[in-house]
Amino acid sequence: MKPKIILAIIIVIIIGIKMAIFPVDETEQVIITQMGKYIRTINEPGLAFKIPLIQTAHFFEKRVLEYDASPAEILTVDKKNLVVDNYARWKIIDPLKFYKTVRTEAGAIARLDDIVFSEVREELARHELVKIVDIHRKEIMKKITEKCRVKAKEYGIDILDVRIKRADLPKEVEESVYARMRAERYRIAQKYRSEGEEEAAKIRAETDKKRTIILADAYKQAQKIKGEGDAEAIKIYAKAFEKDPEFYDFLRTLEAYKKTIDKETTFVLGSDSELFKYLNTLKR
Repeated sequence: MKPKIILAIIIVIIIGIKMAIFPVDETEQVIITQMGKYIRTINEPGLAFKIPLIQTAHFFEKRVLEYDASPAEILTVDKKNLVVDNYARWKIIDPLKFYKTVRTEAGAIARLDDIVFSEVREELARHELVKIVDIHRKEIMKKITEKCRVKAKEYGIDILDVRIKRADLPKEVEESVYARMRAERYRIAQKYRSEGEEEAAKIRAETDKKRTIILADAYKQAQKIKGEGDAEAIKIYAKAFEKDPEFYDFLRTLEAYKKTIDKETTFVLGSDSELFKYLNTLKR
């Protein structure tokens, strides 16, 4: 056999081997078809074999993929328009079913767009705007994810999660809604203020009442103590008077002089007045 023929045969064999053997990455899964007919699925990474020119390898992602929808307007149950921007995380779990139904990732995105958006729109239409934007959103999105997962299995797809990135009001109604929200918050604030003022008035009234009672009790106690002191003083004066009535009378008279006689006071009294009896005694 001529060397050129041998070389040609060797080249053909090398090319055939190269076409027959192909690598499978750990992030990939492969199905082999022969003339459009399914042969086998390859899930393990490494080198795989196919018959050149007859069999075809179709590669699909094993990793989690993301579907990001365009923002769309949704009507809530309380007739509020809401612009929703949602996304979903998904993966291919059955490459054969995936290949038969949607063929490629682009085809899968088209189907997911129908499934996810329809479920989001249908579920959100059952709830009020307030519930969608507050803590109820987590429960709502969980329901949507479960419904989408059931439908997506028909295409060999598992939807792991559906989430809302952003939920905004349409521009044309945004300002009016915010104005109503501000008015509502102002009304609630005024209600809290009036309730606070009412409570403060009650506290002040109760405090004033207690203060009046305390002052009255203190005055009563003071008058009682004062009365007891006056009574004790009278007793002491009475005992002193009993011991020397004349000396007590003399002291009381001196006290009267001290309180009544000064440079600005003039008395017109008889010389035999009782008030001057001690002064008359000194004069003599």
